[in-house]
Amino acid sequence: MKYFAILIFAAYLGANLYVFIRLWQMLPAGAWLRLVLVVFGVLAVAAIGIFFAFRGTLPVGIGSVVYGLGTAWMVVLLYLFMAVLIADLLPWTGLVERAGFLRSNYSTFFGILGLVALILVAGNLNYHKKRRVEFTVEVPQAPVGDKLKMVVISDLHLGYTIGPRELSRWVLKINAENPDVIVIAGDLIDTDVRPLYTKDMAAVLRRLDARHGVYMVPGNHEYISGLDASLEFLGTTGITVLKDSVVTVGGRLLLAGRDDRTNPRRKPLWRLLEGADRSLPLVVADHQPADLSEAVREGAALQVSGHTHRGQVWPFNWVTDRIYEDSHGLIDKDGTKVFVSSGLGIWGGKFRIGTVSEYVVIFI
Repeated sequence: MKYFAILIFAAYLGANLYVFIRLWQMLPAGAWLRLVLVVFGVLAVAAIGIFFAFRGTLPVGIGSVVYGLGTAWMVVLLYLFMAVLIADLLPWTGLVERAGFLRSNYSTFFGILGLVALILVAGNLNYHKKRRVEFTVEVPQAPVGDKLKMVVISDLHLGYTIGPRELSRWVLKINAENPDVIVIAGDLIDTDVRPLYTKDMAAVLRRLDARHGVYMVPGNHEYISGLDASLEFLGTTGITVLKDSVVTVGGRLLLAGRDDRTNPRRKPLWRLLEGADRSLPLVVADHQPADLSEAVREGAALQVSGHTHRGQVWPFNWVTDRIYEDSHGLIDKDGTKVFVSSGLGIWGGKFRIGTVSEYVVIFI
């Protein structure tokens, strides 16, 4: 793990060097924009390191700026890297001359920045457009009567970049569904509980309204934020945390909430269900969709998960599609429906490129 982290860090620094050297070369010698490029580059590259080094002591307002810059820059860098690489390869096609195209050429410099800016603006607009997904799970042993309406959300990542104003809009959308139950499939908190207190986000979360309650399971970011601190904050929100526990919802279904896989000692699903009324349909909430076979073995009607963001931005959706059996959307696995949400919120920079932000309405 240590060597993998070093490799990632080296790749990140290498990509930054490549991009900034090429952009520097595209500006004429003596251009004042070279100074701007250097100053911005140092700030952007260092921001994420500064944030994590001083996360516990930075004022929340400054932390929000530094964290927002650092995480957004990672996405900007990805597309700048691809654009500069394409510019580097173009001369090999014979369509342009290398010297005139890549050196002292404002047209190339601003062309690359303009193209990347358009992609990022489109990605930001796409992030703010929340998709509503709806489907029905047919369960033979379901009690007679109207189906229960469940709204599932995941990966809100509240904190330094997503605050109460944005959360309030989400709460209005969810409450407008008039749900019977709300399930949050992990990562409600991003990296630290301090901004949640400072911005009084518990007051907004307490507005979530469902006939049979609001439940959530821990995600890996609740552990990153400090599990005890996360649970203490969640205790002020009116949300019931299911950490390896089971509840009956409205007398119509069992909801089994798994602890996150970050905890290597979390209970197996079969142990959670000991003594539960197995005549009711079983819904499993598990933040990371790493092992779907447990829910299948226990005859679950449905498993809901999040975590993947489906890569958040292209081409990382190709990566998550390779890693996970279900990296996004609804599948049927041996009679158990599995839905993996790409998330309502987002980690870091607010860009959705090739993926969607969503909330899910399920009738069961």
